[in-house]
Amino acid sequence: MSAQLITVRNVSQIFGAAPEEFCALHDVSLTMEEGAFVCVVGPSGCGKSTLLQIMAGLVTATAGEVRIDGEKVAGPRPDKVGVVFQESLLLPWKTAVENIEFPLALCGVPAGERRSRANALLELVRLIDFANRLPDELSGGMKQRVAIARALVRHPRVLLMDEPFAALDEQTRTRMWQELLDIHARTRATILFITHSLIEAVYLGDEVQVMAARPGRFIERIAIDLPRPRTIAMLGSERLGALRNRIWDAIAEPEASV
Repeated sequence: MSAQLITVRNVSQIFGAAPEEFCALHDVSLTMEEGAFVCVVGPSGCGKSTLLQIMAGLVTATAGEVRIDGEKVAGPRPDKVGVVFQESLLLPWKTAVENIEFPLALCGVPAGERRSRANALLELVRLIDFANRLPDELSGGMKQRVAIARALVRHPRVLLMDEPFAALDEQTRTRMWQELLDIHARTRATILFITHSLIEAVYLGDEVQVMAARPGRFIERIAIDLPRPRTIAMLGSERLGALRNRIWDAIAEPEASV
């Protein structure tokens, strides 16, 4: 990792109006170095997804700012920031390769270059043999791999992921962990990954940022000292279990005081 790439500074988000306004985020700050893999965990309703949407330029913060590579985020920037949601959101009438090409078509990239870049990403996510399949012909894991490829097609430096594997079965989810770690190693994209799974957060991340709710805020940063590359054998390790328990304690303590 090298220079600081992402800065979230004193971000707050309030929805509604007094006396019924709701504070989703309060004075949230975060920095990420280029190439980092940061996981965010916390209870439901703590503002994790809201923070991601602000970082992606999809929601305007009530206060504070987000900067990527020194530039203030004022709206979506798919050339810099790719986003993957819990649902793949693929266009059902387009094939896998056409779904990946679609963001390039919107920018007027020539057809030949679009297809070349899309095919390269299908190779990256190991789906080149399924290039011409429609979404309803793909498994849940395959759809998410196409969604990841689509998010990467404009070569963004940042990848924001909002519980992308939550709907997958355990075996598929575990395979997707390995796929994502391989993609991260090969692209060196800077990844912010939101999850409710503490094991997933420990297994994937360089660090875990723990959030509490009412109002949504960061309460602890936990460095993950598991070596890379990560292996399935680590899932049963004492160290991973200890880190998972530390995160659980950090989440549970604020709830106990409410």
